[in-house]
Amino acid sequence: MEGSKILLLCVMLPFVGALLSYGIGKKNKAARDYFADGIAAAEFFLFLWLLIGYNKTGVINFMWKDFCGLGIQFTLDGFRVLYGFIASFMWLVTTVFSREYMAHYRNRNRYYLFLLMTLGATVGVFLSADLYTTFLFFEIMSFTSYAWVVQDETQEAMRAGATYLAIAVIGGLVMLMGLFLLYKNLGTLRIDALWITIMSRNTYPGMFLWPAGICLLFGFGAKAGVFPLHIWLPKAHPVAPAPASALLSGILTKAGVFGIIIVSCQIFWHNCQWATLILSLGLITMFLGALLALYSVNIKRTLACSSLSQIGFVMVGIGMAGLLRDADTLAVRGSLLHMVNHSLIKLVLFIVAGVIYMNVHKLDLSEIRGFGRNKPLLHLIFLAGAFGISGIPFFNGYVSKTLLHESIVEYRELLQEGVIKPFFFSAGQMTVIEWIFLLSGALTVAYMTKLYVCVFVEKNRDEEKQKIYDDCKGKYMNVASAVVLSFSAFVVAALGVLPSMTMDRLADLGQGFLSPVELEAHSVSYFSLTNLKGACISLMIGAAIYFIVVRNYMMRVCEDGKKEYCNRFSEKLDLENILYRPLLLKILPFIGSVVSRTGDCLVDSIVVLMRKTVYKDSPLPHELMEGTPVTHAVGSVLDHIVYMVKKLMAVRKEEKPAYTKCLEHKLSMFQEAISQYNSVISRSMSFGLFLFCIGFLATMVYLLLFFLI
Repeated sequence: MEGSKILLLCVMLPFVGALLSYGIGKKNKAARDYFADGIAAAEFFLFLWLLIGYNKTGVINFMWKDFCGLGIQFTLDGFRVLYGFIASFMWLVTTVFSREYMAHYRNRNRYYLFLLMTLGATVGVFLSADLYTTFLFFEIMSFTSYAWVVQDETQEAMRAGATYLAIAVIGGLVMLMGLFLLYKNLGTLRIDALWITIMSRNTYPGMFLWPAGICLLFGFGAKAGVFPLHIWLPKAHPVAPAPASALLSGILTKAGVFGIIIVSCQIFWHNCQWATLILSLGLITMFLGALLALYSVNIKRTLACSSLSQIGFVMVGIGMAGLLRDADTLAVRGSLLHMVNHSLIKLVLFIVAGVIYMNVHKLDLSEIRGFGRNKPLLHLIFLAGAFGISGIPFFNGYVSKTLLHESIVEYRELLQEGVIKPFFFSAGQMTVIEWIFLLSGALTVAYMTKLYVCVFVEKNRDEEKQKIYDDCKGKYMNVASAVVLSFSAFVVAALGVLPSMTMDRLADLGQGFLSPVELEAHSVSYFSLTNLKGACISLMIGAAIYFIVVRNYMMRVCEDGKKEYCNRFSEKLDLENILYRPLLLKILPFIGSVVSRTGDCLVDSIVVLMRKTVYKDSPLPHELMEGTPVTHAVGSVLDHIVYMVKKLMAVRKEEKPAYTKCLEHKLSMFQEAISQYNSVISRSMSFGLFLFCIGFLATMVYLLLFFLI
């Protein structure tokens, strides 16, 4: 197979595998499960082969001309092969774990169908060479992953799915508008040509870029979970199956970050206004997510809010890369590595949460309390993920957080020395930002300590329940799940031991995507006293928050004198309930209906006035006859038959029934109603969307048939 065709195979293999697995599942469920494992394994080894041979082959390009008009384009560079490999690895682990986790679920055939289809769509996003291809697979990914959220079909799951789908659809439409504006102004959507085209016009930074950039940021930020479009994230993760939650958090949010990187690093490269916007959103997202995670008493919701916070860390790095200009190596590498680290860490933590739910069928901390006692393997696996996300030295998260922290310190020092002129943030304000960064890290330590102590240290209030937890030692997961989970935890721990040999090489491989110009190497002494100081500050503040806030404010004393976790977060502060749902379901529809009715009545009034005065061809104000000659003829016959039947039945009573045109009138009115309904449907947006779906499905069938033939 040609080198370029391998990219098409990477994208299409999961789609074809999804359809085949669905057919196999109709006959043999066990065979379907193993077949899905095989497809995920094939995708993993395909990307492993590309990763190993990347230095020899270099960049690979593929284009399918005239597909959907503009054609679709794929490319393989260092960043794309790295994240394609990470995505395939995570899918392999979650697919193997799904075999045990989903064993007692309904609709497993549907689950595996959309699991593999989402893999193909996600790979399509990361391999896309132009924003048009990115958009196509981004939307496919949004709709296929929706099935994960509503898998349980409970009321809570359906509501979370509605929120997820609403954010995805609105974000996609706004993103599409951004693509229209960008193509109109630049004449290209190819990612590697955006910066070159902008610089060739000598108008950078031009205001014409901002409307397109904001629209694209809205669309990609909605998927990444950036504030204020984060509302779907804490709702979707708790209700989705644990393997799906791991992918939603670890990979699908990174598809959104992938788009934000394109906008920030290929369109607004070193634009201080844009960098300030990204940094500000990152700070809010980082701190808010950590605070929500601290308040949560649901293990999966805690991890979901944690993902929100970690996306904020990445956004801070992207913003700092724009502010640091030519000295942005630390921020670029820190952003890339934290993306990688967060993906791997959340794979471990969400599957641990899945193991707990698989045995207890509860997620509330008071219910799962003490489950992890006397389970050393699960204990070590959780600690690997907890240490990694908390930034503990010698674990992978410490490396990326150190780079991000050092980028903030470096920018502050450059401001103090006068090397860089302050644009929005002064040196003193950068000190505040540094402390927000450290405090967010401290909150991470606090909520991960809360989870660890709850599950692995404390005993459950119910002694019988604790005895059941202790008795399931060695029986809480099968061998396959234990192997893939242990290996994932080992990777998280191993990457942080020798960062110069592991993390730095990953950064070297992928940093070119985050910068349109070549960056100079910047050596970092990860375990120097200066860098260890930042981690120690976060650890000490985090410990204080745990003992003072969590153990006192977030726990209550029960009647038996024992403490249990309580939810101190007020639902009145839920942004979805206080803003988005009233705005989207009540206020905007009301305003729209008023405007639409006013416009409709105004147009009708003008038409009637013109026909009565200028054209004088209107029969109004006389009432128009309903129906057609056919309805009148059929109705008259039926009315006559009814009259004759009534007359025969009334002979004995010597009564004479009255002749009425009841059926004639009803048929006429029915025909009139059908005519009006057809008119309304043909003009409605729902009908247009229905036609779009039919066309889209036809396109996908054409694509699959073309590939198979």
